Amino acid sequence: MSLFDLLVPWEPSFALVAIFVGTAVLFARGSRRIRISRTRQGAFWIGLALFYIALHTRLDYYAEHEFFVHRLQHLVLHHLAPLILMAAYPGSALRAGLPLRWRSALRRWQYRRPARLFAAVVLNPTFISAAFVISVVFWLIPSVQFVAMLDWRIYTFMNWSVALSGLLYWWMLLDHRPHPPSRTRPGLRVLSPVITMAPQILVGAIITFSSHDLYPIFTLCGRAFTSVPAALDQSLGGLIMWVPAAVLEAIGAMMALRHLMRLSELPPRVPPKSKLKNQPPTPSLAK
Repeated sequence: MSLFDLLVPWEPSFALVAIFVGTAVLFARGSRRIRISRTRQGAFWIGLALFYIALHTRLDYYAEHEFFVHRLQHLVLHHLAPLILMAAYPGSALRAGLPLRWRSALRRWQYRRPARLFAAVVLNPTFISAAFVISVVFWLIPSVQFVAMLDWRIYTFMNWSVALSGLLYWWMLLDHRPHPPSRTRPGLRVLSPVITMAPQILVGAIITFSSHDLYPIFTLCGRAFTSVPAALDQSLGGLIMWVPAAVLEAIGAMMALRHLMRLSELPPRVPPKSKLKNQPPTPSLAK
């Protein structure tokens, strides 16, 4: 099988292609309007390419027929691709790529009550961290995994939930701003990977050392690599969730620690003028 055959979509999706093309066009337009370093541009394109490979190539076929490939797919969607893409801080370029009318409408919409309520819930650090862990652990419940692999709609929702929770989490973790305007304190961004990786390591260890087949659905559907026994396939999948995922979260923690050290060296922030006006006047020594 050639490389071209591997890149051919297993289940073509027009909506998925439209999302990727639209995102790529917005970033390309925005990077011409504002200054984006080559490093950030490279990180964005690599992250976007990894998302595409994991979701819209023949890799998806192998993910449906081998547990360890399925875990590799989710490692890319949940950890690697969003980590690299969010390290590019693409938000400013994507906004700059929008037409002026759309940017104005988006700015007005951000100040409306429904948008503020939505952001207060979805961008809450506790919600993001919980969704990041649940989106992986929930789908690994054997009965849930069984149903998800048989129904293409649930399977698609599973992959998108993993990808979106990963994007939200790494956006929160790699935020380089102080608090506020960031919703998460810099110290908590450093501590967060320690909290979120613990349940994933535990579940990965349970799967790795399990003595019976937890996911017979891959045997029922027909394994892509018949030379790989079910026990080995399951152990490899558990190790992928255990070791590489923990390494990537440790890298994220170090990046957050770097931002914390940089912010700690900045001078104290000046209070807003509104607060200064409310303070009582300082008595003059001239009297």
